[in-house]
Amino acid sequence: MSAPNKNHDPVEVAALAPAAIEAAVDDALAAIAAADSLDELKRLRPAHQGDRSPLALANREIGALPPSAKADAGKRVGQARGRVGQAFADRQTQLEAERDARILVEEAQDVTARVARRPVGRRHPIELMSERIADLFVGMGWEIAEGPEVEAEWFNFDALNFDADHPARQMQDTFYLEPSDGGLVMRTHTSPVQARAMLERGVPIYIAAIGRVFRTDELDATHMPAFHQVEGLAVDEGITMAHLKGTLDRLATELFGEGITTRLRPSYFPFTEPSAEMDLRCFVCRGADADCRTCKGTGWIEWGGCGMVNRNVLTAVGVDADRYTGFAFGMGIDRALMFRTGVSDMRDMIEGDVRFDAQFGMEI
Repeated sequence: MSAPNKNHDPVEVAALAPAAIEAAVDDALAAIAAADSLDELKRLRPAHQGDRSPLALANREIGALPPSAKADAGKRVGQARGRVGQAFADRQTQLEAERDARILVEEAQDVTARVARRPVGRRHPIELMSERIADLFVGMGWEIAEGPEVEAEWFNFDALNFDADHPARQMQDTFYLEPSDGGLVMRTHTSPVQARAMLERGVPIYIAAIGRVFRTDELDATHMPAFHQVEGLAVDEGITMAHLKGTLDRLATELFGEGITTRLRPSYFPFTEPSAEMDLRCFVCRGADADCRTCKGTGWIEWGGCGMVNRNVLTAVGVDADRYTGFAFGMGIDRALMFRTGVSDMRDMIEGDVRFDAQFGMEI
């Protein structure tokens, strides 16, 4: 900035000449009027209002004027800068209004129009039922155990006290992998997980095994060659049938509601002794309808097998059968889904029709 000059008239300073100031204002107003977007207006602002703009440089020259001339020059430059600033503000308001009006047109939505929606998928109800059962046992402090679907014959039969000539070993009941004498089968139940878990983890043990099993059944409304089971095993000191009954009653209540009645009928399974079949009181007719399709008029619905773990099974996996006792049970998850939801045909569960899954949503 130059030193005060007391010998020159302010109009002789080129930057402060009225013509120069008016020209700077005219240039700014023309550029502002030509700006057709807020971004362009923002880009123009430094050239006409910034520190290096003509009016800003003229304003700096006022300091070099005599005191008597500063007021007039300051008034002239200040008015010019005010006109430019007002023009920027007015143009910005105008462009913002145009933008808002354009958005209302371009982004308008007809809220009365029917929207083409992509159908929302659903998880399979058997998976949901399996998770519900798993959550129940985890809540009781049990662990969830898993095992292979292609199983060694020893785990599937021998470790579970099946005799060499037991009917379940025959080809009409079990899928054997080639070669047929190779000792590998598609597991016929989730019980092999019992033996694997006791060998790997030792006792005491409380586990639930949930998974798919395979048998050579014909596909019809109530049978499938591939279906799902939940297997429970508890081995500890002092385990009795009372613990088994209490566990099964809790499972039945959680799946089918309060007030469900259960009973145990004597039965036989190679891997449990004593063994029992567990029945549920028919929750459709409560035993009052002789023509009930659900229970066939008996008043009871067979749900699954259970019993105290056979001493031979404990011995086969190295557990002291004189010190430890345990119970085991196995129930069909597909069958439980039928009971819980009223599905009448198991084939609906595996045909892949999305309409079947959609009726269940995300929770069973």
